[in-house]
Amino acid sequence: HEEIRKMSKGDITGILDDIEIDSNNIFTICWTSGTEARPKGCPLSHNNWLGISTLQEATGVKPGDKLIVTGPMVNMASVGSVFLPWLILGGCLVLHHPFDLDLFMQQVIKEKVNYMLLVPAILNIIAKHPKVDSLDLNSVRSISTGSAPPSLWVLKEFKKRWNIEIGNLWGQNEGAGIVSGIKDIPDINLRVDHFPHFGKEGVKWKSKGAGFIETKIIDESGNNLTNTGDVGELAYKGPGVIPSYFRNHEITKRGFTKDGFLKTGDQFKVKEENLLSFFERSKDIIIRGGYNISSQEIENYLLEHPGIQDAAVTGMPDDLLGEKVCAWVVPKDDEPIFLPNITSLLFKKGVARYKHPERIEQIDAIPRNSVGKILKSVLRKKILKQLH
Repeated sequence: HEEIRKMSKGDITGILDDIEIDSNNIFTICWTSGTEARPKGCPLSHNNWLGISTLQEATGVKPGDKLIVTGPMVNMASVGSVFLPWLILGGCLVLHHPFDLDLFMQQVIKEKVNYMLLVPAILNIIAKHPKVDSLDLNSVRSISTGSAPPSLWVLKEFKKRWNIEIGNLWGQNEGAGIVSGIKDIPDINLRVDHFPHFGKEGVKWKSKGAGFIETKIIDESGNNLTNTGDVGELAYKGPGVIPSYFRNHEITKRGFTKDGFLKTGDQFKVKEENLLSFFERSKDIIIRGGYNISSQEIENYLLEHPGIQDAAVTGMPDDLLGEKVCAWVVPKDDEPIFLPNITSLLFKKGVARYKHPERIEQIDAIPRNSVGKILKSVLRKKILKQLH
């Protein structure tokens, strides 16, 4: 940076004239969010971003739309899902960060916003706001959500109250992305946690960008998993994917398959009708007595409870079973939530008993990073201290 400053203030020397610039030059370096480990740099070229933009049609953004971005403009979510469509399609971009509900609503109403990207935690805040009946979202046509799977309750609440369709995004700063949008998955009950199996041989999707993407589910040995119900790591190939991690050869070597697929580290399940479902990030799976439990699944059930404003689920060590489930909840209106309140809800939903939390911790706020992802490592360390 200092070198560039000196050059900008000095004489014109022509030293830059011989540098060739093309669309494969690196344009940005996005950094992984670092919820568990040191962030990794993801260098994206102009062509990478152009490849990513092919998915914007699936989100429901249209030329001339007014868009609002509520997250920091530093990663794939805000840049790829809001800023980039605005650059390509025109319209108006409204900036909003950090999130303040009153100011947010003023901006949405004044600017007549048509499209927005909101993380599930903010969707939940809006849907459970004490004055939700007076909130005006009539200008909004569609919303995308990501960073974590949303709850079905929230999707149905927005559809019922404002006739707003919410699309579900899965993506990574490495340039990988799948859109579960209205065109490809019109059924809201599926859209909440199912994604199109982009690139599956012989299958065509309505979203044009899907034709440039290949995905497959692989086991630890790299073998393809194709049977319904199989769970494995999502491997991804597409025009948006980075060529390597920034100055990190070892992680690059481990991060790609021999045939050039990005190993995403996220666990997906093979579903019927050419669909996939997000199962869990590998590090967030709770293994209780040999049974795999998705913390995201239980979190989404907890968010349906009228007395819970926000929630997270982690594993906690157990000498007999290896791990048990611990629920972290932020009570709404300071009304305490007890374990029987949770188990009663889960029994009504038909959730298997082994998935039920066996400890509840009430906290003032769920720890999250700047892009809304739950800092599970913070919660796991906290429960370890309390247990010892």
